[in-house]
Amino acid sequence: MRCPFCGHVESQVKDSRPSEDGAAIRRRRLCPECGGRFTTFERVQLRELTIVKRSGRRAPFDREKLVRSISVALRKRPVDPERLERMVSGIVRQLESMGETELQSHVVGEMVMKALKSLDEVGYVRYASVYRDFRETQDFAKFLGDEGLSDEPAEGAAE
Repeated sequence: MRCPFCGHVESQVKDSRPSEDGAAIRRRRLCPECGGRFTTFERVQLRELTIVKRSGRRAPFDREKLVRSISVALRKRPVDPERLERMVSGIVRQLESMGETELQSHVVGEMVMKALKSLDEVGYVRYASVYRDFRETQDFAKFLGDEGLSDEPAEGAAE
């Protein structure tokens, strides 16, 4: 592991333990060159995944891109970051356990939609608006009608 301070390639692991979410290993490291201490988080990767886009282009699966796209949908929503992390870890585990190394992008999109629907309905609709490429307000109305989301007023909403 390269030292973030001096760039030295070798570092010594001083402590290793599971991260708080249990999905990664937290390692405390020491650079023998400059004496700098730093932390790394390492995740087990079962297989290299490639995403096949709608255009046919292939791209390596990027967990951080998945986190960013879901985070945008959940921006300013009352969702605990740990729940988001657990959701993403669950999606990644499902993808890796499918046995395929190449996955269609719509498979990932549908998994995200399903997970978001149970996590936060507003985030779900926000994600769907980009994923399904809504262009007009009627697209939202049709989607909401098809999905049968709750008609209950939000807590604190005027009645």
